[in-house]
Amino acid sequence: MVLPFRRKNTPVEGEQVPDDSEILEIVDQIEEELTSNRNAEQKTIDSEQDSELTQKLNASAKTVTRVCMDIRRNENVLIICDPSTSEIGAALHEAALTLSDRVLLMMMPKGKHHGDEPPTPVSNLMRQQNVIIAPTKYSITHTKAARTALNERARIATMPGITTKLFTEGGITANFESIKGEISEKAIALRRKRFISVRHENGTDLSFEVGWRDWNQDDNGICNRPKMITNLPAGKIFVMPKEGSMNGTLVIDGSWDSNLIEENLVLQIENGLVMDISGGDLAVRIKNDFSQHALKLPKKDQDLVWTIAEFGIGLNPMAKLVGNALEDEKCYGSCYFSMGDNSTFGGNANVGINMVGIMKSANIYVDDKPFLINGEFQS
Repeated sequence: MVLPFRRKNTPVEGEQVPDDSEILEIVDQIEEELTSNRNAEQKTIDSEQDSELTQKLNASAKTVTRVCMDIRRNENVLIICDPSTSEIGAALHEAALTLSDRVLLMMMPKGKHHGDEPPTPVSNLMRQQNVIIAPTKYSITHTKAARTALNERARIATMPGITTKLFTEGGITANFESIKGEISEKAIALRRKRFISVRHENGTDLSFEVGWRDWNQDDNGICNRPKMITNLPAGKIFVMPKEGSMNGTLVIDGSWDSNLIEENLVLQIENGLVMDISGGDLAVRIKNDFSQHALKLPKKDQDLVWTIAEFGIGLNPMAKLVGNALEDEKCYGSCYFSMGDNSTFGGNANVGINMVGIMKSANIYVDDKPFLINGEFQS
């Protein structure tokens, strides 16, 4: 702080002029009052923000427990979180307790990667539940623990990579009953259609074949029957392209592996395999990651890491492109492709690596008839 200047003029006779220490004391008092006021205002703002966040957490937790999972009285419910999702876990626990008195919240250590098995005590508890909700940093969807729990008639909702922001905004706030109805409508429109073409002015121009009976309609957010499993937020319809059938150019302009991209990725595809990828440093990194992973596989399987494993169309009107695959691939009117392992669909590429790329919008044709044009579905 700049010290106040000294008065150089001679004071009028009888006038008392405060010295510097008195002036500084007055200034300090004023500053203290201003600081106190600012702190009080900030506390009010923080309190209002905390209250608003709590309301949003509770609203989303209510949607998950009542609408998505349809928890019933006396059902055994297990909420699994980790240190990064403790706030979400607590909100879900509180919401579930209003529906059943048999609710357990368990915090486990954060895993190291997607598919990492939960600790044994968690796995053992999962086998005894009717409902399992797992907001965790890394996915437990494709774990032995989840498969065992499903065999024991549990229903499971996983939320890999969920954050407080994603849990309180965007796709999780959608009307899942409405999404379920729209997915059913789209499935009817795709019935008996075998050939898919995807085109866009960004350079995308590819075609492939699908088994029309293989479209998965379960990602609708409603997980209310035994042995069902879903990701939340939900809202997509997807299928495995027929192996060896995809050819052409695919341009990814949205996100890749849960990261927004700055430079478009261009994939050249022949007979269902990616033959080349271009698009700056990210393309180089993808090539390196998949090539390094291929070296861990038997020689006969190494080329299969380049398989286009999945094609899906987003149907959640509240989802936003945020750089998180859990949300990105549900964006209404967008589409996505994954590369790598397709064994969960019954495919031959059992390679243990899979990454997802999102196209912001696309023109999709089924059997040469317009299905989705410039983000709008055609009747």
